[in-house]
Amino acid sequence: MIQRMHVSARHQKGATLIEILITVLILAVGLLGVAALQTQSLSFNRDAYHRSQASVLAYDIIDRMRLNRQNILQYNIGVADADPSAGSLPGDDVIAWRALLASALPQGIGGINCDANDFCTIAVQWYEISESETVTFSYVTRL
Repeated sequence: MIQRMHVSARHQKGATLIEILITVLILAVGLLGVAALQTQSLSFNRDAYHRSQASVLAYDIIDRMRLNRQNILQYNIGVADADPSAGSLPGDDVIAWRALLASALPQGIGGINCDANDFCTIAVQWYEISESETVTFSYVTRL
C-alpha cells in the first residue's frame, strides 16, 4: 500500500499578512527617523543663515563707520537704546543699519561701542526660535 504525502498549508510559498505588517512597521519607523533628521537639518540651516546675516550686517555698519572715521564716537549706541535722531551721518547710518537688522533677523537689534583708540565692538542680537533664546553675535575690530 502506498501512502501519499499530504501537502499541508505550512509549506506555502510567499509572505503572510503578519510578515507584511511587520515590514511596513519597520519601514514606517525608519521613515519617521528620516523625517526627524530632515527637521533638525532645516533648523540648523536656519540658525546658520541667521549667523551669516549677522556677520554680513556687522560688516555693513563697520564699512559705514570707516567712511566717517572722524565722527566714530557718535556711532556709540547700546543694544537696548532707542534709535538716534536722524539728520547726522552717524545717526542716519545707525537708523538704516537697525532697519536692516530688523528686516533680516527675527527681532534683530544691534549696538555699537567704540573707544578713542578706534576699537569698536559691534553686537547683533536676535531671537533664535530653535534655541528659544536671544543670541548675540559680537564682532571686535579696529577701524
